[in-house]
Amino acid sequence: MIALYLAALSMTPNATLKPIGPDAAKCTAGSTHPAMLVVVEGFKVRTGTVRVRTFGGSPSTYFDKKKTLLRTEVPTPREGRVAICMPVDRPGVYAVDVRHDINANDKTDRSDGGGASGNPHVTLFDMLFSRKPDPKIVQVRVGSGTTVVPVTLTYLQGGSLQPIR
Repeated sequence: MIALYLAALSMTPNATLKPIGPDAAKCTAGSTHPAMLVVVEGFKVRTGTVRVRTFGGSPSTYFDKKKTLLRTEVPTPREGRVAICMPVDRPGVYAVDVRHDINANDKTDRSDGGGASGNPHVTLFDMLFSRKPDPKIVQVRVGSGTTVVPVTLTYLQGGSLQPIR
């Protein structure tokens, strides 16, 4: 299934879907290691870094930085889709969050973008009051092999969080 998805994406204009990150080899075609290939789109600019974190276990611990299973940070590629490989120990249910740190200062600033698996709708009030998205929306079921997880970044614009179009 992953091979078909990768092949289809490689036929589209500007498609660069080579897995990156320290665990990229675990997301290559034919790999049976359980992993998520987090495909990030919607970049406002191509500067800074992209951070991806995975979470498992109880849905109540999703997006709690103390419960992060794996954190990977890479420089933002200059073009194309960003496909970051995030291996997991075993098949199961997980969640992913992504932050585009535009100035690479390792702090969340108003200019940074973010997203999560399932692309939940997030409002400015959700961010202000640290409300987490519904676990049913962000959960990703991972089997043996690679599961593709699309994430579209959103940025603060005019007082609300919106994808860049």
